[in-house]
This record gives sequence, C-alpha cells and structure tokens, in this order.
Amino acid sequence: MRRVKPAKSLLHQVGRAVADYSMIQDGDRIMLGLSGGKDSLSLLHILLHLQRHAPINFTVAALTVDPQMDTFKPEVLRPYLEKLGVEWFLVAQPIMEQAEKHMQGDSFCSWCARMKRGVMYTTLRNEGYNVLALAQHLDDLAESFMMSIFHEGRLNTMKANYKIEKGDLRVIRPLVYARERQLADFAQEAELPIVVENCPACYSKPTQRAHMKQLLAQEEKSNSHLLKTLLSTMRPLIERDTTNY
Repeated sequence: MRRVKPAKSLLHQVGRAVADYSMIQDGDRIMLGLSGGKDSLSLLHILLHLQRHAPINFTVAALTVDPQMDTFKPEVLRPYLEKLGVEWFLVAQPIMEQAEKHMQGDSFCSWCARMKRGVMYTTLRNEGYNVLALAQHLDDLAESFMMSIFHEGRLNTMKANYKIEKGDLRVIRPLVYARERQLADFAQEAELPIVVENCPACYSKPTQRAHMKQLLAQEEKSNSHLLKTLLSTMRPLIERDTTNY
C-alpha cells in the first residue's frame, strides 16, 4: 500500500492540539469513530503516524456504525484497514427504522448522532477502549459556534477533550486546529477510499450547518484571518471538559 505522510503543517497542528488539551496519555486505548469520510480517514492516518513517532504507547482501532441505509456501503473499508493493520469494528444499527418508530420533536440528524454516540460508547466499553476520537475540525467548530449564537442564543461549540457523563470514557477531537481544506488536500493526495453520502436524510435538503458553512466561506473571502479569530474566541469553550457535545 502507498503510504502518504500527512503534511508537516497538518501534523504540527494536530500535535499542538493534542499537547494543548492533553488528549493522549500513555496506555490509552483509542477507538476512532470512522465514518469513511475524508476527515475521519485523514485522522486515522494522523493517529497512526503519531503512534509510530510519539514517546508514549497507545493503541488505535476504528469503529464504524452502519445505520443500515442503502446508500452506505462501509464494507469497502475492510481491505484497506486490513492492509493498514488497523482493527476495525463494524456495528450495525437500524437507525432509520428506529427513528420512524421512536423519534419525537427532533431533527433526524440530531437523533441519529445521539444514537450513533450511544452505540460507540457501548462498543468502547465492551472492547476495553477508554478514548473515543472524533474527526471534527476547526471549520466544524466554527460552524457549531455560529449556530449556537444564531439559533440558540448562547455561546457553545464542540470540546477538545472531555469525560462523558458516566466518567468512564473520554472523547477527544485532535483536529480542532486543522482546516477542512487541509484534510481534503491530504485525502486527495493519499487517494483515501472515501465512502460518500451515508445519510440521505441529511443530504436531501439544505441544513443550518450547510448555510453557516456558506456564510463563513463568504466572510472569509474578505477576512483571511476569520477562523484564527474565531479560534481565539472559542478557546475557553473548547477547553471546558464537562459536556455531552
């Protein structure tokens, strides 16, 4: 397999985030939430690089939650992950079917995210892992921050490193300093086997997040330091370690 090293700038940003928020400890057993998109596949390669070069020992595995939708074909990842030597857990959960029966007063995307997170937590516990790594990047955090202001009237965004409510697992986001375009560039260069559009409900109509992404992109055309400024503003929120977000 052709192994492509992530760009130095990307590795530097992830390394700095991991250090700033004490994300990875010696002996951690990390399970990556692997959707098959460019972000999570890129993070997999970054974690494997850190595993090879970091002065501490930690385990990396991958977990994919299959919502059992016709558009999602995660099995294409199996031979790729086998070549990388990464243990892969594929857990099927009929989320669309369950949503039709049980979802009340919520968006499907929010309900689906909570369902997937519950499956992930259960899998980590059953398999003896203590850290869940998620692949949200700086653009995602900025979008969430703006959405919380526009639609909730409060200041909030995703956190870099926190313990879940029960206290037995941690969630980390090593890409909090990385830009989406950096991950897209790496995915293209490394020819990652991207699994596209795993949820027709989320892609069938414009969402608040998609609108916010467009708004930020338009503003960044006239303010190239926009995301850097937003990062400074969000830092106290990112540092909070008690949340379910």
